[in-house]
Amino acid sequence: MKNLFRVLLILTLITIISACGSSNENTNGTNNEENEQEKITITHELGETDVHKNPENVVVFDFGMLDTFDYLDIDVTGLAQMNIPEYLEKYEDEQYENIGSLKEPDLEKIANIEPDLIVISGRQSDLYDELSKLGPVIFLGVDSTRYMESFKENVKIVGKIFDKEEEVEQKLNELEEQIEVVKEKAETLNKEALIVLANDDKISAYGENSRFGLIHDVFGVPTVDKEIDASTHGMDVTFEYVAEKDPDLLYVVDRSAAIGEDSAAKNIVENELMKNTKAMKNDNIFYLSPDVWYLSGGGLLSVQKMVEEVSDSLEKATE
Repeated sequence: MKNLFRVLLILTLITIISACGSSNENTNGTNNEENEQEKITITHELGETDVHKNPENVVVFDFGMLDTFDYLDIDVTGLAQMNIPEYLEKYEDEQYENIGSLKEPDLEKIANIEPDLIVISGRQSDLYDELSKLGPVIFLGVDSTRYMESFKENVKIVGKIFDKEEEVEQKLNELEEQIEVVKEKAETLNKEALIVLANDDKISAYGENSRFGLIHDVFGVPTVDKEIDASTHGMDVTFEYVAEKDPDLLYVVDRSAAIGEDSAAKNIVENELMKNTKAMKNDNIFYLSPDVWYLSGGGLLSVQKMVEEVSDSLEKATE
């Protein structure tokens, strides 16, 4: 009887020890899960937002941020699929949820996604409170008055959230080196430029600290007119104005092409009034990629493309 009692006692102790072990394993598992769900506070232009590290269901409205996610190999769940830039055409695939347009989001679709993170920029800023009811929202729009600074801040935030800080830093260093080369080209060339947006049969000019002002502010290409109003939609001008200012280089962004309409900028810009301008006579009118400059920008891929286009234009202007 004593032996039987001892056996039962040993079995009981083994059961208790096993249970404690399982409890510890469960506790450790819970701790690991909690670590994976670590939250960080992101400070942005519209406020402060608590965000889980490495969120899974991500909705992105800004195409510049979308190309940053693409470069960093970060999955997105939903995006605005209307007028997606050509270099991001893979996101037209039905595997991605279409959450409406950049200005008219499909709130019901976003709610169904149950997003862990929503990334917006200027076009959605008025909807910040409404979108915040559906998930954590961060504003990552570029400030044109401090383009590179705000661009760097934005991509570093993405790097921090998704543990991609090293990759972001490496790419930013590469871009800085490339920009320095462009600035040296611009300084050596010493040609004045004008940037215009062509919209149907109208044009508007952009100068320093404007939407496309990084050509002057960051890349160092001198402006032909320092008095251009730095408004979002540019300063309405005529071709008489362009002929009078007579820039050495003319950069053109075709809005119609950017939003999926027929491209007509070349026919509009290269007219009789422009024939005697230095830009046209020397074949120094440069049509910038409209999807990059008008629709995206401010991303690791789009800024790279901007650097390359301006660099190529300066190279061409030296020939």
